[in-house]
Amino acid sequence: MPEEKNIKNTVLKGIGVSPGVVTGRAYLFDRLDAQISFYKLDKAVQKTEEIRRFREALRASERQLKEIKSKLTETGGLEPIYIMDVHIMILKDRSFVANVVRQIREMSVNAEWALRLTIDKYRDIFEKMDDEYLRDRFNDIRDVGQMILRNLAGRRQEKIAPLGEGVIVIAADLSPADTAQMMIDKVLGFATDMGSKTSHTAIVARSIAIPAVVGLEKATRQVRTNDLIIIDGTAGLVIVNPDPELLHRYEEKRRHYQTVREEELKYAKYPAVTKDGCRVRIAGNIEFIEEIPSAVAHGAEGIGLYRTEFIYINREELPTEEDHFLNYRRVIGVEGLEWATIRTFDLGGDKFFSDPKLAKEMNPQMGLRAIRFCLKEINLFKVQLRAILRASAFGKARILFPMISGIEEIRAAKNILGEVRDDLKQQGIAVGGDIEIGVMIEVPSAAIIAAELAREVDFFSIGTNDLIQYVLAIDRINDQVTYLYEPLHPAVLRMIGRVVEIGHRAGIPVAMCGEMAGDPTYTMILLAMEIDELSMNPLAIPKVKEIIRETTLKEARRLLRRIMKMASAAEIREHVEKAMRDRFPGLLAGNGA
Repeated sequence: MPEEKNIKNTVLKGIGVSPGVVTGRAYLFDRLDAQISFYKLDKAVQKTEEIRRFREALRASERQLKEIKSKLTETGGLEPIYIMDVHIMILKDRSFVANVVRQIREMSVNAEWALRLTIDKYRDIFEKMDDEYLRDRFNDIRDVGQMILRNLAGRRQEKIAPLGEGVIVIAADLSPADTAQMMIDKVLGFATDMGSKTSHTAIVARSIAIPAVVGLEKATRQVRTNDLIIIDGTAGLVIVNPDPELLHRYEEKRRHYQTVREEELKYAKYPAVTKDGCRVRIAGNIEFIEEIPSAVAHGAEGIGLYRTEFIYINREELPTEEDHFLNYRRVIGVEGLEWATIRTFDLGGDKFFSDPKLAKEMNPQMGLRAIRFCLKEINLFKVQLRAILRASAFGKARILFPMISGIEEIRAAKNILGEVRDDLKQQGIAVGGDIEIGVMIEVPSAAIIAAELAREVDFFSIGTNDLIQYVLAIDRINDQVTYLYEPLHPAVLRMIGRVVEIGHRAGIPVAMCGEMAGDPTYTMILLAMEIDELSMNPLAIPKVKEIIRETTLKEARRLLRRIMKMASAAEIREHVEKAMRDRFPGLLAGNGA
């Protein structure tokens, strides 16, 4: 529908079949799946003419496939070439051809309709097969049928029009013939309604190293040409018209994915322990449950931040308690992860699942959002808390409250949590017995009253993304002032150090879940501050672990002492980047350091 075109953060979930992260403009590919004509043939001469027309279409299709095969041979990759061979074999298959000819003669129908009847017959046969790979091979027959139909109609393959920038191709499905006709150097990724891990789109995408997601079901109905698209081929997600914040986070994921090398992954399975025995817990930040396998594979010990907003966003109706529970159940108690930190929703501002009928805010990022919104919409809040508590019975769970700015807010949130817990127990519903409660330190006032907050909670989690912009009074996604966004600003470093010191003095662990935690440029500084847990984009984990394992706490403290004597953010950055380059030559390539 036209009004849906500009909806932000529309999330489509499918099957990730070719890994990688890419952002670009959508190109809706129409394969010209034409209306198949139907008409009866009266005379034998008409049948003979129709059979001749069919055989000419077969020969034209074979010529085109051989041309495509020749192009694929030049670009490399054996699997697409094998597929072309299979398609040519189908064109020459006596049984296939005889079936179509028989339909023309016996049913007295035109070639297009006879071909349609034959393809339907093969579909029935293949759908009864138990093996998924064999079932998917029906796609070969369907693709060949499409090509023959186009030649019967006198059509050539549609090509992507020349475009000035790379595009993400959105289609119902793509055959190797389709992709071979495209200007591949202009294609950044594929997203299709149909397909599986063994489908042709998957095979071709992997062979040319293009991120792809298949099995999306409704992509062609929800995406329009020129929409901004993110494809996460690792998690199987397509995000339509992402907002600037999400776009920024996925740009970080894309950058990390490009720099992760095979040799770095060897560090993924090891604990982050320095040479002198200091251990740091390493966790993964996720926005979608589909990212969990990547977190485990890249060495996350737990989930340090599960952003739950996307359970709400892009829905016509509010999620039910069961919707919440099913999501959290897939995060808590996952094999290979020791704990899961569920952040209660950070809705509000410009993040709403539907029109909340609240007054327009001049500055929504510092308005009615996060814990403020939760405490206003208590029924919504309770639905989420009930689901988290129910899921906590299946594994180690931590609840993290965002944007706490004062003691009243955390006490109010804990009181509501207590009410929900009591209700569940009265209903005889199991709840985990060791749930930890934490607050995000992302507002300067929270850092200033950290000692008071520490008496109310079991852990701190420093959210540097917001903390830095609030401390330095800048909007980190505003191009005019992004140069001022500086994690190494002395005020930021002193505030982080103070929070860690207060937390440890109160006997509670301190985590960091902002982007600063996953940038290897800052790893030794954060190590020296003795932060207990670093939570980051899973793709960043191997490199951070490598740095920690190759250094000592003593060495990191020396670096921290030097920079804490400096007054200028520029001076600190220059010193840190040089120190890291000298200490880890080549390791920071691609990180801007």
